[in-house]
Amino acid sequence: MLQRRGSPAAPEQDRETPDMTPVLNLLNRTSLVVQIMIGLVAGIAMAVFAPDTAASLGFVGKVFVSALKAVAPILVFILVMASIANHRHGTETHIRPILVLYLFGTFAAAVVAVIASMAFPSNLALSTSDVALSAPGGITEVLQSLLLSVVDNPVSALMNANFIGVLAWAIGLGVAIRHAGETTRTVVADLSNGVTLIVRVVIRFAPLGIFGLVASTLAQSGLDALLGYLHLLAVLIGCMLFVALVVNPIIVFWKIRRNPFPLVLLCLRESGITAFFTRSSAANIPVNMALSEKLGLHEDTYSVSIPLGATINMAGAAITITVLTLAAVHTLGIAVDIPTAILLSVVAAVCACGASGVAGGSLLLIPLACSLFGIPSEIAMQVVAVGFIIGVLQDSAETALNSSTDVLFTAAACLAEERQAA
Repeated sequence: MLQRRGSPAAPEQDRETPDMTPVLNLLNRTSLVVQIMIGLVAGIAMAVFAPDTAASLGFVGKVFVSALKAVAPILVFILVMASIANHRHGTETHIRPILVLYLFGTFAAAVVAVIASMAFPSNLALSTSDVALSAPGGITEVLQSLLLSVVDNPVSALMNANFIGVLAWAIGLGVAIRHAGETTRTVVADLSNGVTLIVRVVIRFAPLGIFGLVASTLAQSGLDALLGYLHLLAVLIGCMLFVALVVNPIIVFWKIRRNPFPLVLLCLRESGITAFFTRSSAANIPVNMALSEKLGLHEDTYSVSIPLGATINMAGAAITITVLTLAAVHTLGIAVDIPTAILLSVVAAVCACGASGVAGGSLLLIPLACSLFGIPSEIAMQVVAVGFIIGVLQDSAETALNSSTDVLFTAAACLAEERQAA
């Protein structure tokens, strides 16, 4: 009797319980980039048709960005330490050519920005409003800050996402653990695999995060605040597009000696899109790590070059600093000769390397560049304020260029070494 009574209940229970397997299979079959694009379109639609609801979705985006920022320092620390600790003698990491590409690319971006600013000068409506912000006073102060970041307390570096300090401690501990026993190195490698798994879980929520970020940003800010600065935005974003689609492909072709655009477009699509909406090179480090793994790059290389690029590979920041500085110079009627323009390119590249990998990190370095032309701090900070007004698009495009180039140059250097070895 018990079996006869219980046996019909089983099919009935199966009919009442929804089967989620087809949905999960569909998600697994759908590319993450496609899911992100769906989230992007859904966010725009939500902002247009239900702006009040869209404004409240900012929390979803904040959770996603916070999760990325939370896992990034631990990821960098563990992966760099593990890659160095388990590095075998004779294995090339190719960090030096990647570093050269980072620095050359940043300087080239500054030169492009100088040329574009002189060809299409911008005027700013500089007011006398007082902006209570602090900025570094000179290149020496920037370099001192970088040195202090290197010797930062490791706990403080992890808490404050000081990636220079995190890298320094990870490299130091990695070198020390190389001389430890095999068991210790195995534990470090297992810990690296565990952190990587957590990062993959966080990245799977990128479509939801992008949906929340886009919906809330468009609902709250809109495009009204940007209309007064369309020319300036056109110069800024035009320079970034030119660097992404012309300068970077030329550099990559010089390294790999074949069509660079498949690699360039892949990096822009899978790294640039998420970076555009998170607006943080530091938060995009896990995304770049996953893309580097997908490209089959050597882990000993990208586990160091990706976090390093998030701190010093700042082509977008160099463009922002240069364009806004020369906009102020043109507004004030200050003449700029070629030697001064070259000096500005060098200063912008150095300043960009000192910019933090967070949203708006490059703007506070504008007064430093303005000081080359004798522009007082009061006016320079007004230029910074303009940067924050257009930051919705400017900082997003800047971060997309910066972060996607980290993977691009890392892959280019690795492919070049493979070509030479063959």
